[in-house]
Amino acid sequence: MKYRQERKHEISYGDLLVLRQRLQAVAKYDRHTTDGKYEVRSLYFDNISDKALREKTDGVNNREKFRIRFYNRDASMIRLEKKSKTGGFCRKESVLLNREQTQAIVEGRFDWMIQSKEPLLCELYSKIMSQGLRPKTIVDYTREPFVFAPGNVRVTLDYNIRTGLLDTDFLNSKSITVPAGNAPVILEVKWDDYLPDLIRDAVQLKNSRGGSFSKYAACRIYG
Repeated sequence: MKYRQERKHEISYGDLLVLRQRLQAVAKYDRHTTDGKYEVRSLYFDNISDKALREKTDGVNNREKFRIRFYNRDASMIRLEKKSKTGGFCRKESVLLNREQTQAIVEGRFDWMIQSKEPLLCELYSKIMSQGLRPKTIVDYTREPFVFAPGNVRVTLDYNIRTGLLDTDFLNSKSITVPAGNAPVILEVKWDDYLPDLIRDAVQLKNSRGGSFSKYAACRIYG
């Protein structure tokens, strides 16, 4: 899997309204959305010294993070994902998990992973053992995703970012999450070899702030 280019911008809710209107005119909503959006729940991993968090806040150029994720509270399709970043380039690897496997990871039962033939599960197990990776906190948010075929472009608008306050009871629908401080709306643009001018123009904003905002880091503000 090759690396894709990725750019993030912190924007206002007013900007979101403008971009939504522009993108509806030139791109399509992701086919998995309901009314143009879906809810994302992720469980992020880190170790006792907060390696993933510190590498992010310290601006380490080459870094990775593991998470488990599902959409719209539908635990019939759960994915383990590893996201790797090098500068402005990123790539994502994933493998499906079932509920039993996911709950075992949440509860700290990892031995079954030794028998897995999935490389990503084997890698996670290795880093659980060698680096002390463990589930750290739940991150919830709303996403409006747009796709544009030329350039394999994906534009997302993420908002209502909420933190589990170190809660890791990932499959519990009653787990409470609260707003992650004053987290902004996040515009994220990803593409392969080129970004078409039509999309480049559509996402232009005068006062947006480019950067590398991390939902995980925002959700660790309380611990």
